[in-house]
Amino acid sequence: MRKLVSVLLAVMLLCVAACSKKDNNTTMSNIDPNMVQATIKALQDKYGDGCKERYERSVPQAAALWTAEDGTPEEFQAFCLDNFVADSAELARMADILQANLESLWGCFNKIGVDLKLHIHVDGPEPTALDEMFGGFDPSAHFDDDMYEQKIAFVVVLNFPFFSLEEKNELGKTWSRQQWAYARLGDLFTSRVPAACNQQLAGQLAAADNYISNYNIMMGQLRDDNGNALFPDMALITHWGLRDELKTHYNQGEEGLSKQRMIYQVMRRIIDQSIPQCVINNDQYIWAPYSNEVKDLNGKTVKADAEPLTRYNYFLDNFHAMQQVDRYNPMYPTAIDRAFSADMEVSYAEIEQLFTTFCSSPVVADVAKLIEQRTGRKLEPFDIWYDGFKSRSSISEDELTAKTQKLYPNKETFKAVGMPSILKFMGFSPEKSQFICSHVTVDPSRGAGHAWESNMKSDNARLRTRIGANGMDYKGYNIAVHEFGHNVEQTITLHDVDNYILKGVPNTGFTEALAFVFQTRDLEMLGYNDNNADKDALATLDIFWGCYEIMGVSLVDMYAWRWLYDHPEATAAELKDQVIAIAQEVWNKYFAPNLGEENSPILAIYSHMIDSPLYLPNYPYGHIIQFQLEQQLKGKVVADEIQRIYPVGRITPQNWMRHAVGSEVSTQPLLAAAAEALKTLAK
Repeated sequence: MRKLVSVLLAVMLLCVAACSKKDNNTTMSNIDPNMVQATIKALQDKYGDGCKERYERSVPQAAALWTAEDGTPEEFQAFCLDNFVADSAELARMADILQANLESLWGCFNKIGVDLKLHIHVDGPEPTALDEMFGGFDPSAHFDDDMYEQKIAFVVVLNFPFFSLEEKNELGKTWSRQQWAYARLGDLFTSRVPAACNQQLAGQLAAADNYISNYNIMMGQLRDDNGNALFPDMALITHWGLRDELKTHYNQGEEGLSKQRMIYQVMRRIIDQSIPQCVINNDQYIWAPYSNEVKDLNGKTVKADAEPLTRYNYFLDNFHAMQQVDRYNPMYPTAIDRAFSADMEVSYAEIEQLFTTFCSSPVVADVAKLIEQRTGRKLEPFDIWYDGFKSRSSISEDELTAKTQKLYPNKETFKAVGMPSILKFMGFSPEKSQFICSHVTVDPSRGAGHAWESNMKSDNARLRTRIGANGMDYKGYNIAVHEFGHNVEQTITLHDVDNYILKGVPNTGFTEALAFVFQTRDLEMLGYNDNNADKDALATLDIFWGCYEIMGVSLVDMYAWRWLYDHPEATAAELKDQVIAIAQEVWNKYFAPNLGEENSPILAIYSHMIDSPLYLPNYPYGHIIQFQLEQQLKGKVVADEIQRIYPVGRITPQNWMRHAVGSEVSTQPLLAAAAEALKTLAK
């Protein structure tokens, strides 16, 4: 244990020292190793060896965060002697006080954030510049500063030490619920990021989100090279709306194929930034994506400048904002570390291995051959979004939209009728259904749609989806069912978890998994029963192909961030070239053999790369978890299993999966099931 103390202290002090060299405003701990050892010895003299493991771990961690502004080394030692709690009952009471106060603080911060972003996220009058300023304000930006200044952070660090991901995965196998809660309290204060730095990051991400939320393509204004309009008047947000529209044209012969190819061309223009600036979110121009010619509404050709690298400027600005946070994070010194080891609690290397192994599997080629047979043509790059394994592929979207618009003409009807019917379908009792619905607020979304959790029991989770003047179309309904799956998880893991600090799930992949469980049943919820004997095999292949696609996209995002850290002085133009090169490299290695066209850049289209840095890997990870969950749900009442599994809360992913399905996260069950599904369909 003494070796562990020395290693922890050395590593943390070196990290802080390294950070201080990057930025003169970054302070260095003023507690040397001798004082750390003296403080540990003083605690041992005072309390004996009964809690020795805890103070030997926590004192070095507290020392690495203590600065001259906090006090002298002697004051540090006195603070430790005065504030370390040895008695287990008193420690449990301290944990209860912390959790109650954190719920109040985090819950109010979250509610303020929701209110300030209302005009940006919810459909209504165009947001003003002032709306955008408030939307970029982070009410919790000073939280860490205040906690350190009041010494509350040091009380937490001193009494609830931090455990590494590797330690949580191993020790957590036998931890009690109380031990898990204590470990999560130990995760609270591992850095000292200044409020101004947090605020800058929040403002940058809000600006990127606003850019994406207002990036619509006016489909009725598109023309092929013969001047033909292929689409009706509709605004599709990139990339989600474009992708979902492309999926709807799979059983429409040459006409559908022409539409898919045009959407693919639009995406290419967005990726390489050759898209004319004037056609973005603007219906006053006619645009031919193939020739890139722009005309006014009178048919006169006009000179149109390309979008000026805006997409990649936002990407680069996100990186620079993250760099400002990096230097204050001794435990997680890069955005990559925070995204994987801290947020996902799965290492970058583990995720990369998981994805590349899957994408390299020979099963992928076999599934691609089946899709080629089903489409009756050679596959093209946009077939990464092949939607033909879903039941709705045989149902007209116009028919589906007519039904959803009639059922849900407004948000009030969806809340009063739609959400209870979904929960009844999933097997929830009337009492639990009423409870969940009473804790979810529905709003018409300005963007594609999202779910926003509540952080206190007295507040509601939010469901946002697009609701048009004629009601909720099928796309909006499909998104709403997905987002409601998030809301169900958010409500259960806030209200039914035994310790507030354990609220939630291990990472966003786990909430995505439940959202997918809901979303894949959306047609059944509308009364469309699939009596196809092959439906289970088709459902498996649908998940499989979705994993393949989003794993490729995620690898592009991951490699782009790794490149940025290797080239921190890169310009937006250099970043654009590199993102395209990375997308082409990943494509050529894992996709071109199955979908043709060398050097396609299509994997770089995802908007998450711009407004949600390093979020994408959560999606395929969620698909993997979803599949393992679906295997667990077979033959059971879905609601019963949800209520058994999700109240375990936010423990580490592998420990969560052992509780949920009896095994760890793995792609092997999905690969094996896909191979079996191919055999079933071949009979």
